[in-house]
Amino acid sequence: MKPVKYAILFFLLLLALTSRSQDKPLWNNKQCAVVLTYDDAIDVDLDNVLPALDSLKLKGTFYLIGSSPVVVNRMAEWRKAASQGHELGNHSLYHPCDGSLPGRGFVTAETDLGKYSLERAVKEIKATNTLLKAIDGKTARTFAFPCGDLKIGDKYFYDYLKNDFAGARGVAPGLQTLKQVNLDNIDSFMINGQSADYLINLVKQAMQSRTLLVFLFHGVGGGHNLNVSLEAHSKLLHYLKQHQKEIWVAPMVDVAAYIKADQQK
Repeated sequence: MKPVKYAILFFLLLLALTSRSQDKPLWNNKQCAVVLTYDDAIDVDLDNVLPALDSLKLKGTFYLIGSSPVVVNRMAEWRKAASQGHELGNHSLYHPCDGSLPGRGFVTAETDLGKYSLERAVKEIKATNTLLKAIDGKTARTFAFPCGDLKIGDKYFYDYLKNDFAGARGVAPGLQTLKQVNLDNIDSFMINGQSADYLINLVKQAMQSRTLLVFLFHGVGGGHNLNVSLEAHSKLLHYLKQHQKEIWVAPMVDVAAYIKADQQK
């Protein structure tokens, strides 16, 4: 009977160790990571979003279009946001998108990625990095693909920019584990009109599955045709704050660095 007894004890010990390993927080000692990203450098970022984040001491990532008048006219406010721990991410100089795709009537001849050369795209994104460094003094940041477009012709233009960024955010929805995240095209959930319950339920799913959740916002309380209400956004932020012991809320640049370090182990 002794061999059977020892086998049972060994199995129970293995089960306990496995369970403990599964329960171990993976995301900076938290159950999941949530990144709040805001695109296009619009006035509501500064008027609505930053006050809401700062009131709860939460940090976000703002993907700025270098040519946006809101960058030029309100530079001191962006500089202050960066000094308080928010990330100023790169969303290109002119936000070029592939005008040949469906629903792209807003794309002009000047901002049609399909008419860009690879060299032009890379130069404009690097120039935007120079602008952002002049604002915040930082060298580490992330990129967000305008419209989620990845290619010029048959070439992935980000392949020529990997050394310039900690990672790049895409637009495909998904929750991913540390090992699953592709830092060259990080999944995100684009928000447009969804309720607070929907937003909070995504967070609950991330907590349960121990994954990365990236929110992609444009307008918050107006300012863009893609929009979320102030109330829904506020309820999400308060939920994140109430569960900060379980949820790591951080700018994309910090989360990307954490993922890279883990994936290189």
